[in-house]
Amino acid sequence: MTPSLSLAPRYRLDDESPWLLGIDPARHYWIKVNGETDTNAIAIPGLIVSSLSEFKQTIRQFRALQPQQQMQITRTASSFTIHCISSNCYAVEVDNEAIPVWHLFDQESLESLLMTAHPDWQCAERDVDLGRQMLMRSLAQSLVA
Repeated sequence: MTPSLSLAPRYRLDDESPWLLGIDPARHYWIKVNGETDTNAIAIPGLIVSSLSEFKQTIRQFRALQPQQQMQITRTASSFTIHCISSNCYAVEVDNEAIPVWHLFDQESLESLLMTAHPDWQCAERDVDLGRQMLMRSLAQSLVA
């Protein structure tokens, strides 16, 4: 039996296909998986900090990651894990309906996304609607008794 080879795209800022749709006010990163235009966008939870010192500490921790290391990012209602795969390849692990999914990014792309946690950052006006989509999705889900 030969080992299987898994291929996954790695999102880069200079990609030909527009994968990043936007970042909503709650710091969710809205992406088109694999740059596919015919599928719905997904929202990856992003970094939220309460102070500038926490922001700096988190960015330093990210920059210090070495291959095979990981860091946990905790939000109020969710969390995600950043895995350092190699010197310029990072995986963001999120639970998609109880199934862990990894999205691969180069260092520049992921660091750019994390930078939106800066307390002075404001989302683009067009990205406010992305936050509304998140709210509508949550309202459409049924509650479990």
